[in-house]
This record gives sequence, C-alpha cells and structure tokens, in this order.
Amino acid sequence: MSATRTRLDAARWHWQHGPIDLILGADGEPSAVQAAYEACWTRFVGVLPELVGELELLRQALPSQAAGSECGLKGEVARRMWRACFPHRARYITPMAAVAGSVADELIAAFARPGVARAFINNGGDIALHLTEGQQYRVGVFADLADLAERSGARLTGEQALDANLTLEPGLPIRGIATSGWRGRSFSLGIADSVTVLACNAATADAAATMIANAVDCDYAGIVRRPASSLKDDSDLGNMPVTVEVPRLPPPLIDLALTRGAEAAQRLHERGLIESAALFLQGRVRVVGMTRQGDALLTHRAQPPTEAPCSKYAAC
Repeated sequence: MSATRTRLDAARWHWQHGPIDLILGADGEPSAVQAAYEACWTRFVGVLPELVGELELLRQALPSQAAGSECGLKGEVARRMWRACFPHRARYITPMAAVAGSVADELIAAFARPGVARAFINNGGDIALHLTEGQQYRVGVFADLADLAERSGARLTGEQALDANLTLEPGLPIRGIATSGWRGRSFSLGIADSVTVLACNAATADAAATMIANAVDCDYAGIVRRPASSLKDDSDLGNMPVTVEVPRLPPPLIDLALTRGAEAAQRLHERGLIESAALFLQGRVRVVGMTRQGDALLTHRAQPPTEAPCSKYAAC
C-alpha cells in the first residue's frame, strides 16, 4: 500500500494512504507553497506506518483514574491523539477518537512558514487550518449527502445548498473543526445527525465532537443499535452498542437528546476545551458558544434557533 497524491486544481491536492484520505490546499508565494507541500508530503508518507506500529495501544481505553496519566505512546501523532482524548477519560474513550484531527494537525505544521498565507488540511471532514494576518476561510456545513442531493436536484447552488456557513479569521482562537454523528464514517454511541465543533486545533475538536455526539441520546424503541465488533471486527469500541438507525422521533425526545448533548458541550466550553459546538438532530439545532453576527458560527438560513436545519460535515 503506497501513498498517492493527485492534483485536483491549481490550489488543491488529494492525498491518500490506506484509510487516510486528505484534501489539502494552500495559498501564498509559489516557491514557499511548493516547499511546504513537499515537506508535508515527506511527513505524510510516514504517518500511517507509525500509527500501525502502535495500533494495539491506540485502541485501548484511557484509564479513568489520574494514576493512568502517563502516556506510553511513542509517535508524535499517537501522542497527540492521546493528549486530545485525555481530558475526556472519565467516560470511555480511546485515542482513536482523535485520529483524523491529529493527523491533520501534524501535517498542517508544514505550512507554518514565511510566504504561506493560508492552508487547510481536510481529513474526511476534520479540518486543520493555518491562517496569517488578513486571511480567512469560509467553511460550508451541510446536513447529509442524501439531503444535499435532493437540494441539488432542486437547482439549489452555492450557499443555497448549505445549511450553515462560518467564517474563520486569524483573530479567532480556532484552528480546528471536526464533525461526529451516527451518520458519519465512524461509529457513535449517540443519535446526533451531526455535531460540529470548533476548537484550538483539529485533534481537540475531533475528540470533543465524538464525546458530544455520544451524549446526544435518548431511549426510544425504534432506535437500532448493534455491537461495534459485529460491524467492524477491529473496532476500538469492542462490543459497545453503536447506533445504526434512528427513526423519526417525537419532538420532545429530540429536544431531550439535544439538551443532553448541549449540556455536555457546555461543560467542555466552560473548561476551555472547545470554542463552539453546533448539535443537529432531525431538523433541530442547539448551539453552544459563538452564535452572534461577527462570531465564527453563522447559520445560513434564517429560522428560529431550535428549528434550524441540520448540519453534517464541514468542508473548506
């Protein structure tokens, strides 16, 4: 299995190595940008072998007691994963909860050099950013592929097809975005369609999004859960029941599930672990953190706060 890279256009690349699938782009002085890409590629080809070498430890739950606060991992990406997940150790979590964000953070460092104005690395929806003075990124958020396809069929284009968008500038303490939910590429213990988190880096956002999405939950007979091991034999969640189907829920249960998730997000916000979180379930949303005009998170469609449309994955 070899790493591959394909240029998508003048400003974006697609890089892949096994399960690591990136879209990345940068702007700035051509020579500086090219040097950054080459440095990033050199680091990229070594990331997967490093992670595979410590996979057994990475799939083990962090000890919930302070006595287990010593990280035994060796690789820098693995240690970054562990550090991002450590604040959440009171509940079940393994370093794998932050793998995508940690890889993105590790690679974005190559672009922090003179001449590179801005850069992003999008690892399956978990995004690390580099921004310099005067630069910004507009990030679009949409509900899910099926819903987006329906809207595209209705001839909605550009911002019309988005459920929300946000603008990130250098002055904001946000360099990472991550999304989790039961519809995503990873398993979830909860029923959130999506939870998008903004944080100081992508690894921190990744771990927090996982935990908040797990907290968006309620008891309802129609929700289908199966052991993670029955869906993927090497899952770090073992036999824990993960969500595979969520029927249309009664509005009171939607509100209950979102309230539970929002309370978890608020606790993380008060601890300084996240800047903002948007939780979406069946057409309703709860936002913790920045929501006003001029802040980072802006809802694209004007609807009452508890009735805003769902958001799914962030993409630069």
